[in-house]
Amino acid sequence: MKNLKMKIGAVIAVLVLAAVYYYVSLPAVNIHSSDLWMFLIVLVIISAALYISKKKPSRYEIKELKGMKIIAAVFIVIVGAYLIGTLLSSPIVNAKKYQQLLNVEEGEFTKDIEELSFDQIPLLDKDSAMILGNRKMGSMVDMVSQFEVDNWYSQINYQDRPVRVSPLRYASLIKWFTNQKEGIPAYIKIDMATQNTELVKLEQGMKYTTSDHFNRNIYRHLRFRYPTYIFNELSFEVNDEGVPYWICPVKKYNIGLFGGVTVGRVVLCNAVTGETEDYAIDDVPEWIDRAYSADLLVELYDYYGGLKHGYFNSVLGQRDCLMTTTGYNYLAIDDDVWVYTGVTSVSGDQSNVGFVLMNQRTMETKFYEIEGATEASAMSSAEGQVQNLKYVATFPLLLNISGEPTYFIALKDDAGLVKKYAMVNVQKYQIVAIGDTVSECERVYTDLMYENGIKVVAEDTREIQTITGNITKIAQGVIDGNSHYYVMLEDSDDIFDVSVADFIDIIKYDAGDKVTIEYKKGEKSNTVLSLNGEKR
Repeated sequence: MKNLKMKIGAVIAVLVLAAVYYYVSLPAVNIHSSDLWMFLIVLVIISAALYISKKKPSRYEIKELKGMKIIAAVFIVIVGAYLIGTLLSSPIVNAKKYQQLLNVEEGEFTKDIEELSFDQIPLLDKDSAMILGNRKMGSMVDMVSQFEVDNWYSQINYQDRPVRVSPLRYASLIKWFTNQKEGIPAYIKIDMATQNTELVKLEQGMKYTTSDHFNRNIYRHLRFRYPTYIFNELSFEVNDEGVPYWICPVKKYNIGLFGGVTVGRVVLCNAVTGETEDYAIDDVPEWIDRAYSADLLVELYDYYGGLKHGYFNSVLGQRDCLMTTTGYNYLAIDDDVWVYTGVTSVSGDQSNVGFVLMNQRTMETKFYEIEGATEASAMSSAEGQVQNLKYVATFPLLLNISGEPTYFIALKDDAGLVKKYAMVNVQKYQIVAIGDTVSECERVYTDLMYENGIKVVAEDTREIQTITGNITKIAQGVIDGNSHYYVMLEDSDDIFDVSVADFIDIIKYDAGDKVTIEYKKGEKSNTVLSLNGEKR
């Protein structure tokens, strides 16, 4: 009876310790989960320790104990299965399968990447967004003592605008105790183009976040609802109505026990209510921007580019081996977020053979064969133009400027604030334009492209026309610092653009005066080539 009680007590102790370990570490109950295998190994070790503590044998007697032999056998089986499974899942024996995980298409740069208006270009990186978010939080006197801004700052498309969003978090464990009933009341939203920063207050607070504790912690909440799912990196997003969600991709293992990770499903968790929706990857709602993390997509492309001729070629000969460059950025295209990164040879030269765009919702990948400077070289070129100011370049954003692949770079001071902007031609990275504003930078860049023969002024084939009539309306405007007069004549709906610098006499005329104008037709206004007239 005494031995039976001891055995029952030992089993209960093991179960209690296992339950505590499970509650803290949250391994998925899934054969593909490395955490589950570690959990089993720890469980065996705990069982061995409790068994020895009950028997109290000498170290010479341990090997002879029947129970220890069983425990040792179980330990060897588990560890052996884990190691064999790891080997059989690795690229060493599955190079071809790894290389085929990602389907890469050839893309057409000018067709796929349209020219953006300046109010759509994301000007901020994550670090700059964090500075703005913390400043905004510091101005909210009713919240700053209780909450801080979390560090998520996910980049998404929100109502056709590039924005970063991040929830607030409890400032400390004590602040959680005093505020957890109402939840986290707001999230930060930053427009990446205009730099407008908004604290979005919610009607009901978020009760499922990474800063919550116990069963309301988002990771524990997900684990208890989906005990077999192995989640990849979570992201924080808001839907088109501004409702906050956690986007929770579920890993799919395509090669052996632990290899060939992609995404098979996506769980959406409402951060306010904790309600979840489970979707197959192909059925994910279009407002979701990030099912595949940037790091996962980059890893998949490295498999694609590096394993074309097998694993050992990727290590030794490295024939035809390509890899992504260090770093990546994001592009918003057709309401999706695409990861951009350069592609270079494994030999580590200072040029790119092209670049890839990878869709974070669908995994669609396009390669653009455009040789040019690496992002690091472009950043160095931009920093060299302002070396006296010691500004630091951010990782480039790839833009289409007049059909030319162009690196767009923000230059920041020591405080992390954006002070200037740079544009560097991808194929001719010695062409570097600097400006205090995006429009000024683009204007300088365009001039440099004309000077270097990249762009050629198109021949003006418009016919010269003549019109005579009385002025019905005349108004003054300023374009790029130059004065212009805009004139309308009777019996005509056209607007005639008169440059004061070219035709100073225009200032003499008023409505009712008769003028004769030679002009060329334009889209919005006609360009005046000569002007003659008479006063009333």
